[in-house]
Amino acid sequence: MGGMSDQPKTPETPGPVTEAGAVRGFWERLGLPGLVDVHTHFMPERVLRKVWQYFDGLGPLTGGIEWPIAYREEEDQRLARLREFGVRAFTAMLYPHKPGMARWLNDWAVGFARRTPGCLHTSTLFPEDGVAEYVREAVEAGARVFKAHVQVGAYDPGDELLDPAWGLLAEAGVPVVIHCGSGPAPGKYTGPEPVGRVLARHPRLRLVVAHMGMPEYEDFLGLAERYGQVRLDTTMAFTDFSERLAPFPRRALPRLAALGDRILLGSDFPNIPYPYADQLTALERLDLGDDWLRAVCHDNGAKLFDLG
Repeated sequence: MGGMSDQPKTPETPGPVTEAGAVRGFWERLGLPGLVDVHTHFMPERVLRKVWQYFDGLGPLTGGIEWPIAYREEEDQRLARLREFGVRAFTAMLYPHKPGMARWLNDWAVGFARRTPGCLHTSTLFPEDGVAEYVREAVEAGARVFKAHVQVGAYDPGDELLDPAWGLLAEAGVPVVIHCGSGPAPGKYTGPEPVGRVLARHPRLRLVVAHMGMPEYEDFLGLAERYGQVRLDTTMAFTDFSERLAPFPRRALPRLAALGDRILLGSDFPNIPYPYADQLTALERLDLGDDWLRAVCHDNGAKLFDLG
């Protein structure tokens, strides 16, 4: 009739799922408004490119592991990706490797946070004269999180020069994301003992142990069990990439589940050697339940940073 075919219509084949679609599909399924990622890197472009060159050159701190940067893009492209992924809050993890660098990085971070919606104003520190002064200045300028990198900075977190700064941050309640585990390569001051001494002096310090403390996972879970303000971020943990190098012990899963209110999503974007969605898939396959995933991927970070 009227030229219409009597044949039933063939359903349209759905298009390929985009990377952003896969990420958004993850948090939408959980009923979340987006993701809160406490471990993403933004820093002055010339500094970031030196970081990338270090990874390309398989520098000693990479453990000699091939590390292709997945998101080697211009800053505006990287920010657009996070928006497409539905990351509603993220950090600008930056860190010095020598004295005299932290204050300059902090000055840059003020401007970046002001011009970048969704960025949690991030600052850093180093054991040097004047550290307490510039940490106080950063807090007064609105810093909401600090980054400390014991491995790259090659310093003892218990250095007496840092003690006033830790006390100031504990009093202010400003979280500190600290790379203090011995992965991917150990340093002189990595591992649980140096940071444990800091916590013994400053038990209210809101330390967020990066990378779940890889590979000393169980030791750092122990610190979180002992100190109520210690948290851990998921950065790179549980992914296929990391499981080949430093597998998370299955026997520790019940402890991980019990600390579900103090585990925070971290990704290491853009410096990861795999797609962003791999981190989310890795968390899902732990099979700790949707409530745990909702807490880790959004609610814990939203509460810590009072995002509403």
